[in-house]
Amino acid sequence: MPRPRIRPVLSRLAAVLLFATLATSAWAQEADDADQPDVPDAPASVVMALPAQPLTPQIVYQLLLSEIAGARGQMDLASQGYLDLARKTRDPRVAKRATEVALFARRAPEAVEASRLWAELDPGSTEALQTLAGLLAGGMGGLSELEAPLARLLAKSDKPQQSLLGLNRTLARYPDKAEVRKTIDRLSEPYLQYPEAHYARAYAAYAAGDSVAAQAEADKALAGRKDWEVAALLKVQLLQQKGQTAEALSFLKGFLAASPNARDARYAYARLLAVDRQYPASRAEFERLVKELPDNGEVGYTYALLLEQMDEYAAAETQFKRLLPLDSPGADAINMQLGQLYEEQKRWPDASAVYRAVTGPQKPLAQSRAALIQARGGDLSGARANLQRLREAEPKQASTYLLAEGQLLRELGKNEEAFALLGSSLASQPDQVDVLYDYSLLAEKLGKIDVMEKSLRRLIELRPDEAQAYNALGYSLADRNQRLDEAQGLIKKALTLSPDDGFILDSMGWVLFRRGDLNGALDHLQRAYAARPDPEIAAHLGEVQWKLGRKDEAHKTWSDAAKAHPDNTTLAEVMKRFEQ
Repeated sequence: MPRPRIRPVLSRLAAVLLFATLATSAWAQEADDADQPDVPDAPASVVMALPAQPLTPQIVYQLLLSEIAGARGQMDLASQGYLDLARKTRDPRVAKRATEVALFARRAPEAVEASRLWAELDPGSTEALQTLAGLLAGGMGGLSELEAPLARLLAKSDKPQQSLLGLNRTLARYPDKAEVRKTIDRLSEPYLQYPEAHYARAYAAYAAGDSVAAQAEADKALAGRKDWEVAALLKVQLLQQKGQTAEALSFLKGFLAASPNARDARYAYARLLAVDRQYPASRAEFERLVKELPDNGEVGYTYALLLEQMDEYAAAETQFKRLLPLDSPGADAINMQLGQLYEEQKRWPDASAVYRAVTGPQKPLAQSRAALIQARGGDLSGARANLQRLREAEPKQASTYLLAEGQLLRELGKNEEAFALLGSSLASQPDQVDVLYDYSLLAEKLGKIDVMEKSLRRLIELRPDEAQAYNALGYSLADRNQRLDEAQGLIKKALTLSPDDGFILDSMGWVLFRRGDLNGALDHLQRAYAARPDPEIAAHLGEVQWKLGRKDEAHKTWSDAAKAHPDNTTLAEVMKRFEQ
């Protein structure tokens, strides 16, 4: 996609005016005062910053050349021309323009050189210092060079509090967060009378991984501004990071008692109550927020999700529909959520209707859900025809619709047909990554182990950083109690790529179980179930607990999972095998 053209670097008229400005700064004193109109004197600082540079034919030619290059989209040539001109004239206005053109041309080294020159030639310019600081913070220089211009910005600021709050944003792209923290500590040292200095230090410590120091500085910021929501929310985030949900809730409750109109803090409090499963209390807070902020889509959407979680389906539906005219989160997101809500209530026609109303990026998923509902209702051929039509109409989403058709067949027990469908697609396009993965799972289900293994190994070749391919192959070997060394190696590789994935943790627990390491298996399966309370993970966890003699724990694990997933056959089979 071609880059949009910059507006002409300088229009012809603007170029002439720039020539005139340069000329005025260089030789205005040479003109006959009697021939000049009376004009106010420029500030002495501006006059002193301008060079005594005669407007030579070479300068005129170079300005025109750079202007024409920019107008034609030849931004590399324009950038080089302006930078060379800035070096020759040492005019801060040309240096500024050289910086702008180099940034647009994405010529970072030239932008840095031009902005350095601009800041040097116009040391009183906040804009020049900010531009230079932003470029250096993006990795084009060291923090030692950046510290001086940032210190100058702080010193010359009429509102150092605001500048202090901008420090972490300015340095956000710098990779070494420990060095960023040291820099911010030094820069904020003269300003510790301001709560903003302590907040800057708190955030820098948080980014560097020192939550203890971060909380101490956040407390100092709050001591100076007791009603400061930003600092309060940072403290809550730090408490949550340490797993101290009760402490975070207690702090927010006290903060809101003193600052009842702090809506961001109340929103955080309402969400945290929901995370802590204090649903009635969370609902009360959300009701207050929705009343005060009826047009806030984010608040209303989160409230509707809470109502759905509480099985308050009618209230959730009313809330979702109320949000439809708002810009946030958008009709597609709401229709997707309404579709799930209707599915939970088995309102199949309503679910299908809202799914088919989705038109944006989630359309393939929505159409797939609608087709699945259609197939479950008995019209498999119609559902397949719709997906095939969409596959032809939207070739970029063809694999999504193909996989959805395969899922229809699988759900209706037609695994052979699904396998043939995906195999036919792979015959013409053998390296479709998503299709290969589903094809391998179907192959295993049908007992075609060689096909499954071949497909997963090809997938690993195509996507060596795809954790699920290693996991699927390793789990398959472990579940069949075969080549356990290889199985564990594959799952270990998957864990290095996705260390917190509940299913991969489950696979590691299962291979350790197969190898007789019950304690290691228990540790991984407990972590897996905490990350993803899936019924099949519960089945594995309960089996390991049973083998360790912890039968009451196993029974509770299974029974709790069965209440949440009463139709899961894997869980039912395990419970029947052990509890009969």
